[in-house]
Amino acid sequence: MSTIDLTMYPDRLERTVQRARERNIIIPTFKEMLNPELVPDKIKEELKGIGLWDLHPRNLFRITWHNEPKPSGGLYGGLNYLEFPQSLTGTPARIIALVGKWFPTGAHKVGAAFGCLVPRLVTGQFDPTQQKAVWPSTGNYCRGGAYDSALLACESIAILPEGMSKERFEWLASIAGETIKTPGSESNVKEIFDKCWELRKSGQDLMIFNQFDEFGNYLWHYTMTGRAFEELVEQLAGPNDEYRGMVSATGSAGTIASGDYMKQKFPASFIGASEAVQCPTLYNNGFGAHRIEGIGDKHVPWVHNSKNTDYVVAIDDNAVVNLARLFNEPEGRAHLVKTGVPAEVVENLDLLGFSGISNVLSAIKIAKYQELTENDIVLTVLTDSMELYQSRLDEMHEEVGEYTEKNAAVDDARWLKGIGTDYLEDLTYRGKQRIHNLKYYTWVEQQGKTYEEIQAQWYQKDYWTKVQEQIPEIDAKIEEFNAKVGLL
Repeated sequence: MSTIDLTMYPDRLERTVQRARERNIIIPTFKEMLNPELVPDKIKEELKGIGLWDLHPRNLFRITWHNEPKPSGGLYGGLNYLEFPQSLTGTPARIIALVGKWFPTGAHKVGAAFGCLVPRLVTGQFDPTQQKAVWPSTGNYCRGGAYDSALLACESIAILPEGMSKERFEWLASIAGETIKTPGSESNVKEIFDKCWELRKSGQDLMIFNQFDEFGNYLWHYTMTGRAFEELVEQLAGPNDEYRGMVSATGSAGTIASGDYMKQKFPASFIGASEAVQCPTLYNNGFGAHRIEGIGDKHVPWVHNSKNTDYVVAIDDNAVVNLARLFNEPEGRAHLVKTGVPAEVVENLDLLGFSGISNVLSAIKIAKYQELTENDIVLTVLTDSMELYQSRLDEMHEEVGEYTEKNAAVDDARWLKGIGTDYLEDLTYRGKQRIHNLKYYTWVEQQGKTYEEIQAQWYQKDYWTKVQEQIPEIDAKIEEFNAKVGLL
């Protein structure tokens, strides 16, 4: 069911403890990720000499939204966020995004992978001395999984579509034990699942951490990203401001779980799910290929609480790739400054990777649909930065030539200021149920889930809250593990 299995396996756990002792591994608790002030001074001192992306086990303590925005030696501080002014978005609503660049690997998915792997390690369910960790993904999750595996002395296999950006493959070549390219592009998730079944039948000793049905993914974002959103509201809301809701691409339905947390804190708030117009699975049961890397589709993730989702928004991938040029090319940035966007905002637009651009556009659409004002706050996430997409800009230079002032003016007017409320569904009860019912064809018919559980997801009141309540028990297991390792 929905809870994370915390059954103990003492024999395997002993081998894991020994491996951690040999490799100098200490695992942070969820409490420490939420509040890095709790991190021991000894570990903070070590971090001063470690780069953000270094393959060092102490970087497990940098899986937090509170990292200093420094490539090396940083400790902890306030949340990294970016607020987008009306001069950029065309809406008076306060659209604010958490920044994922300042996680190890440059994307917050390293946290979701942690949430899946660590409970299996500290219970002895996963044995790093004998098993390989398999990370199926459409991008950043398999990078996060391979990175976490390296820090936790586990062998890893990364799976992602062959059409993803070359930066991802180049980085994985030096981190993952093996990288498997599956056919297709961003939206070819079934091909990834098919490869997982092939690996299961291969006779290898593997454990597959499928982000699309792993509740560790849901739980990490519910807790960490949800609480970070709450902190943003506490920090930035003025006396007349109101938090209205959050928006995220569904992807593996990890990030959007933070909306469940926020809806419990702010019951009137909305959750908006975003996808590509070219593959409108949630919007109208559609399918297709698109270029918004990292969001995955053609199915509804098992861990998506669709009953809690209020809007579906679809974004044209042409908007994303053209705005990537507007935000990063010199002529594009000069145009934005000339039209009144503050220079300090323009200088930070490289913090938006492709999915981040799509998330912000989705927030703009809902803000316009709801006619939100300057006192209304909408939150979203910048999963990664343009650091992982530079090759895409190079490809566009080759395909369509240099980027000019005229290109910038057209892209700004058409894809940013001109964005409307098309491809947006304000979900009714039956609309939410339609999306939930789509899970049946992927998960019950193809992936071995049961009819009873898919019904429980919709009708059982405590289905989702049971997993949300597991943090104290997981933290206790982590503390017991660290005590046995004996390095603290």
